[in-house]
This record gives sequence, C-alpha cells and structure tokens, in this order.
Amino acid sequence: MNFRIEPLGRHDRSLFESGSTDLDVYFRNLVSQDIRRNLASCYVALDSRDHVAGYYTLSATSLSVSALPVARIKRLPRYSDIPAILIGRLAVATAYQGKGLGLALVVDAAERTVRSGIAAYALAVDAKDENAAAFYAKLGFERLGSGLRMIRPFAGNPFAK
Repeated sequence: MNFRIEPLGRHDRSLFESGSTDLDVYFRNLVSQDIRRNLASCYVALDSRDHVAGYYTLSATSLSVSALPVARIKRLPRYSDIPAILIGRLAVATAYQGKGLGLALVVDAAERTVRSGIAAYALAVDAKDENAAAFYAKLGFERLGSGLRMIRPFAGNPFAK
C-alpha cells in the first residue's frame, strides 16, 4: 500500500482507532493543544482515500549521557546531557497494522529529523509496553537501562539518507 505522510492539518481524526485507547484519545482530542503550545509536531499517514492510517509526534528531548551504554559514552564529549529527537507517540489504525506502516512512520521521522538540520545524537522513543519495545528493537533501537526508553543513534543510521 502507498501512503502519503504530511503534517497534521484539518484531517478527520474522529474515526481513528489503533486499539490503544490512550493513543486514540490523544490523537482525537489533545494533539492540537500540543501543536499550538509548540510541545510536539504531528505527522499523519494518509491512505488513498485521504483517511488517517497512522500518525506520530516529534519533539525535542535530551538524554543523560550517564544512561547511555558505556561503549557509546566513550565516543561522546564530557557533557551531562545530549540532544535527541523523541517520537512521543506513534500509532497505526487497526486496518493497517502488520502492513509495514509502523516502520514507514519511524523511517519518515528519522528522515524528517535529518532534513531539518537540527543536530541530535539519536532518535528516542518511550515504548508504551513490551510489545512496542520489541517492535522498536527490530528496528535497531536499544534500551537505556531496564526501562522502556530506547534510542537509535543517527551515526551510521540506515534510516538517515
């Protein structure tokens, strides 16, 4: 399937269902507030009928250098925190799950970040559960400690073009 990914505008969000109540309520009712307050940007994947098939949000964050794996710390300057871009939320409509759209959204987020010219060490995610963590791990994200924060450094990142 082909999808077009663009910034959220006046798209109909009322019927979006991903199977996650939290992600659906956020998208239908709260994302516009975050956009207006410059807390997040939101991008939507549209199907051939211009229905929202999925979405993700991006925002700035920082990573504590001490939370990174030792092998990564050795290559970094002696800062306490480093910049990253956070995929705060990502959801795919139930009708499109298992068809590669989640991967396409993550790749789009990485490419969009690189094109922006904003310096960031990594793409970060806070996986909502172990299933989401497994999805991100398949894409090369690594956990920071025992929690659900995961990163994919941009250096050597096959997503970045």
